[in-house]
Amino acid sequence: MQKIVPVAARSARNLAGVAPEMLRSLRGGGEWLPPVRSAIAFVVDGLGAIQLRAHRAHARTLSQAMPKKHVAQTVYPSTTAAALASFLTGEWPGVHGLVGYRALDPDRDVVENQISGYGENGLDPATWQRSETVFERAAAAGLKPYSVGSPEYRGSGFTAALHRGAEFAAESDLAQRVQVACALAQQQDGALVYCYLPELDKAGHKHGVDSDRWRDTLEQIDRALRPAFGLGRDIGVIVTADHGMIDVPSTRHVLLEDGDPRLDGVRHLGGEPRFLHVYADHGQDAAALCETWREVSGATADVVTRDEAIADGLFGAEVQPHVAGRIGDVLVAARGLWAFYDDRLADKRSQAMIGQHGSLTPEETTVPLIRAGGYAD
Repeated sequence: MQKIVPVAARSARNLAGVAPEMLRSLRGGGEWLPPVRSAIAFVVDGLGAIQLRAHRAHARTLSQAMPKKHVAQTVYPSTTAAALASFLTGEWPGVHGLVGYRALDPDRDVVENQISGYGENGLDPATWQRSETVFERAAAAGLKPYSVGSPEYRGSGFTAALHRGAEFAAESDLAQRVQVACALAQQQDGALVYCYLPELDKAGHKHGVDSDRWRDTLEQIDRALRPAFGLGRDIGVIVTADHGMIDVPSTRHVLLEDGDPRLDGVRHLGGEPRFLHVYADHGQDAAALCETWREVSGATADVVTRDEAIADGLFGAEVQPHVAGRIGDVLVAARGLWAFYDDRLADKRSQAMIGQHGSLTPEETTVPLIRAGGYAD
């Protein structure tokens, strides 16, 4: 039987536990973070620990502040919707319910984008993501929670689902965004500040990790974050990420077309190219469908059923009943540099994406957990 749960180092912390630990540190001290007056979490979307080490010359501030042990493991799948939801709720996807980039709404039998699929004809952020956020827990404890991000995210459904309880501070400029986060932490006792930096992920998807544009963006982020490393010892600073990234060449695209036996008995395809959720037709045997995917895909992917994935804890130790139906009947985790595309779709723009993530390689799942200010060792 195949398994698609990687074995993380025993010493590695999980991304889902970081913000709750910061809350504990603001309330007098946690298990591995000391007490601080205020705290900031900078989340650099797409910055894997392995990529940071490989490009240390382009990020001297960050790389010098990241000893070998300052890493964490993200949740699975290693994608923004699942990982940011875990960071901001302290729960794994099996509880918060954002189980991938695109997932099934069982009540409507529609596959929705978990970042942009909210609104009048889509998902209700208040009921789709039911877990209490770290911002709500902070406010209930008398702390002052803030979210600092680009103005475009202020009124989004994704923000409504995950930023409940926070005061949103909008800032377009990267360096100014960091400055605003630092100022809030300096000026407010008991501030819990979350600052989101999406620029690197965007550069990676379009140009790849092995590109001048990605390296230039990393340099900009490193430069922008320098002031955060000069804050006093009363302010705790964490720099982390939701996932890493690999470059997938077009020669490693698996194009699923009409006539492919893997599509027989398939009602919907969800997830993303590196981690597919395969939803079976009503009455289709999931085990038989899984076996077909295993046989045809061979060495390009690890394939398991939903029941196998849940039993192995892929989505966490617990999967809530209302979440289970969102998970594919069959899950396909790409190996190596492979990626799977539904080539029946007329819109093939996604096939131009170079940098990708979602699967279970160390490059995708290992993220920095840099500690500075009051959190520095």
